[in-house]
Amino acid sequence: MFNKLTLLAVTVLVTLQSVAAFNVIVPAGERRCFFETLEKNDNIHLTFQVGEGGHLDVDFWITDPNETLLEDATKGASGTFHHEAKINGKYEYCFSNAFSTVTDKTVGFNVFVAKPYKPDPTHKADPLEAEIRELAAGIQEIRNEQEYTLARERTHRNTAESTNSRVVWWSLFQSGILFLVCVFQITYLKRFFEVKRVV
Repeated sequence: MFNKLTLLAVTVLVTLQSVAAFNVIVPAGERRCFFETLEKNDNIHLTFQVGEGGHLDVDFWITDPNETLLEDATKGASGTFHHEAKINGKYEYCFSNAFSTVTDKTVGFNVFVAKPYKPDPTHKADPLEAEIRELAAGIQEIRNEQEYTLARERTHRNTAESTNSRVVWWSLFQSGILFLVCVFQITYLKRFFEVKRVV
């Protein structure tokens, strides 16, 4: 009975973790900001990847409730950020496309907030409970990596398809030029070898 209650408690604790995955379009010359309310000792894990637009780069920064800069990345295509909250409050993270004047950027990002585990002092520590908690953290890390890998795969697929399209059109253009050069050479050489009679 005690093991079932422990397993239930661990399951409830695991489900209290907050996970979110988003895609946002950042228009040229603008920025998009988001907030996470954290308590002291909460852990935030943020991963982002630029999926489409221009040179696949954005500016990124995150600040704490006192507006102290915690992380700053300029013109980054992707990034990962881990932080343990030192104070309670709203943490702000922004993606900026201010340096671009024409191209919108599509940014995919994952936010994972983990509350620290607070053991219950009324019962002794169970090794099974610790293992389940460790497995849950590992599963969440695997999910984050899979989402990051999917975003990278999408970016690389788009690049490969674009390159393939350009190669096809360039090959067709070269074939057309080759055909025109062949026709010109045949007609020119045909005229060169014609016998002209003077009467």
